[in-house]
Amino acid sequence: MQHPVVTVDRNSPVPLYFQVAQQLEAAIRDGDLPPGSRLENEIQLADRCGLSRPTVRQAIQHLVDKGLLVRKRGVGTQVVQPQVRRSIELTSLYDDLEAAGREPRTQVLEFGVVPAGDDAAKALGVTPGTEVVRLRRLRLTGSEPLALMTNYLPAGVLDVTANVLSERGLYETLRATGVNLRIAHQTIGARAAGASEARLLEERRGVPLLTMTRTAYDDEGRAVEYGTHVYRATRYSFALTLVER
Repeated sequence: MQHPVVTVDRNSPVPLYFQVAQQLEAAIRDGDLPPGSRLENEIQLADRCGLSRPTVRQAIQHLVDKGLLVRKRGVGTQVVQPQVRRSIELTSLYDDLEAAGREPRTQVLEFGVVPAGDDAAKALGVTPGTEVVRLRRLRLTGSEPLALMTNYLPAGVLDVTANVLSERGLYETLRATGVNLRIAHQTIGARAAGASEARLLEERRGVPLLTMTRTAYDDEGRAVEYGTHVYRATRYSFALTLVER
């Protein structure tokens, strides 16, 4: 692989590490360092640029903190997939990833009937303890985990197998069975990753995760889905447009 040309201006007030980081970031954005490519090691990059190893290490750490690079034991430093930027609309993550050409994949971790807890019961308008369908999935883009999604649906709304849900998005599946989604109430937040979430999302325990809870209704006003999702904050963001009234 051809390494990007990195030059520094020692007379500039911009710190040397930041000059290196900016040029590496530009190479990533321009596609000269595509996702999955490995960066030369710190010693090689420092020698090639005529810089100290701590300076190069600081530049690389800056890009790791921005979510552009990741350090993998036994592999080195790699360029990661670009962050998914998702508009806030009544669509599923699967639909959005597929529309963006991001190769969505799904691992179904759980699919079965459970008694509704207080939150799910309230959202779906049923009595706590009522049997509902719980669906827990890991959503990936390519080979990289992106989100951990737990959804609750009233019993009888969805009559499919786990295999179907591993190949298609939930909203696409609901629409195919005649459910017309019309409106949703959604809340976005953040919290620290728990141990099991961190393991599944390939993050460290305690790192910040984006959270989203959503209750979706059909065209008859019936609650048909309640979801609680967590997303890797370094790989994912929500985008919305605000209009003055």
